Amino acid sequence: MNELQTILSDSVNGLLSDRVNKALIQKAEEGVFPSALWNEVEANGLTRVLVPEDQGGAGATWADAAIVLKAAGEHVAPLPLAEAILANWFLAEAGLEAPEGVTTLLDGNFVLQGGKLSGEAKRVPWGRDAAHGVALVKGEIVLVPLAGAKIAPGLNVAREPRDHVVLNEVAVKSAKAALPNEAMQLYGALIRACQMAGALSYLSAQSVAYANERTQFGKPIGKFQAIQQQLAVLSTQAAACGVITDFACAQVVKRGAEAAFEIAAAKIRVDDASSIATSIAHQVHGAIGFTYEHGLHFATRRLWSWRAEFGSGTEWAKRLGRETIKGGADALWPHVTAR
Repeated sequence: MNELQTILSDSVNGLLSDRVNKALIQKAEEGVFPSALWNEVEANGLTRVLVPEDQGGAGATWADAAIVLKAAGEHVAPLPLAEAILANWFLAEAGLEAPEGVTTLLDGNFVLQGGKLSGEAKRVPWGRDAAHGVALVKGEIVLVPLAGAKIAPGLNVAREPRDHVVLNEVAVKSAKAALPNEAMQLYGALIRACQMAGALSYLSAQSVAYANERTQFGKPIGKFQAIQQQLAVLSTQAAACGVITDFACAQVVKRGAEAAFEIAAAKIRVDDASSIATSIAHQVHGAIGFTYEHGLHFATRRLWSWRAEFGSGTEWAKRLGRETIKGGADALWPHVTAR
């Protein structure tokens, strides 16, 4: 870990461990946006880690940003931190200034004409709380004020806001960027994979801690071989996801959008791991893990929600399968070993 990564790790983990607790998450799930925490996040520059220094950011790379994204998942922070990081990076790539306040992603069908944007996006993260949204329309990055948008509130399984946003000829700022048309889906999958890797680390740590505290037949359940085996599987899944998301981010630093294979592989891997890990975590915790009073579900519900966003593991696997078939049998081995 280099100096910048150490600073980012200390900053984000220190802030979120101090501020994010059960009461704050519950209030957020009841519809109260944690504005004070968001202001601290912005004041620490965490939403602008990928923005160059000359544009007011940290000048970090995706390998550095992975630390912040994983921390957001590990602490189950009820904030659009990942979305803001990606949105501000899109703006920086287009040379547009990142605005103050909450900025979210608009992944939908839009028409940009005469400096005005029309269309709709479903399941927009924290659309109701965002001052601006960022869309990608035919190679142009578009910064959209959401004050005049029609917003229908919605929620995912984790009770995070996922709203339906409709725009009708809203005046916007836009600029061309050297990004593929699928950039929203591609990099959206990367931020979710990193968040999920962080949440899986949380499940592993919480399950080990609980197994060492809960006693049965006169000793901690973590001393029983069957439980130890399950915890080993859970820890392995979490570790594997941490490695593959780090690798995907490192490849993005080197190759940009050409690292689509690695991003897809990461999303597939964390999708598979989330099914295994959540099952083990709830089995280890027993009945208490299913109660609202216990905090385990804050992570498991987010994993169940995030794995379906920006393409499920199944959808990305189908894409890789089609690309592999298209390349032909002779290209398969070189394609795999080139990574």
